[in-house]
Amino acid sequence: MNKLFHIFKVDATEAKRISELPNKPHNHNFEELLIGIQGELEHFIDFESSKIQAPFVSFITKGKMHRVLPKPINGNCEIWGIRFKSEFIPETTFQLYALYHNQANIKLKKDNCFQRLITICKMMFDETQQEQPDYAIIRQLLSVLLTMIESERKKMLPTDETTQKTQHISFGNFLSILEENYHRPVGVEFYAEKLFMSSRNLNIICQNILEQSVSEIIETRKLIEAKNLLISTNKTVAEIAYELGYNEGSYFSKVFKKKSGQSPGDFREEMQNTLIS
Repeated sequence: MNKLFHIFKVDATEAKRISELPNKPHNHNFEELLIGIQGELEHFIDFESSKIQAPFVSFITKGKMHRVLPKPINGNCEIWGIRFKSEFIPETTFQLYALYHNQANIKLKKDNCFQRLITICKMMFDETQQEQPDYAIIRQLLSVLLTMIESERKKMLPTDETTQKTQHISFGNFLSILEENYHRPVGVEFYAEKLFMSSRNLNIICQNILEQSVSEIIETRKLIEAKNLLISTNKTVAEIAYELGYNEGSYFSKVFKKKSGQSPGDFREEMQNTLIS
């Protein structure tokens, strides 16, 4: 997907079409949020298969192997699909990874709150249909949608389940500290000291949850923000590199190209053409 954001709906006809396609486990280069209004989702993720009936929310992180199969119930299927790039809401992406790790599917209640989720989806879809969509509006609506879902998730999970896993608490604290300091030229030791643990233990926690080292997570967060700045500002590559704690613009460009497959300039040009088209 080249777009920063895409929203669509799966109905009974589309569900039937998907069921007739080869459907092997796969991954993708974007985040995906599914909101089930009617029907059922058969989901293979985290090496387990499960079925969940609407109303539900399912979040699939970028790069995670999975397979989804929407199915009608009594002939009815209605599922909103929302796909977005990490840099579209960079301040939220890592929190989503932590919240939905090993719990991709969440069963919801069909109440007033769920109806508001549907309304926000419709508002985002309507904005994408405008002649010149305002992505700032869509970004704000998506952030509100994710906040509301997290609020409902907390209400429905037993308290002990949300607090008993020390690793997840520590990881959440790491993400909070990272959000405040990713632009600084500091490394693993800095974050470990802030969390009163060894670098080794912090790396173990990060590997268990995101299957990445602390250094990889720091670089990924910098990369997401770099993409955000390339899209949303007119700052030069050198200015962005300096803002993100890189001493040399050339080294920043080298890291950027290694991780994203293209130079910062090529990425900016591609995204500008995508947003205009």
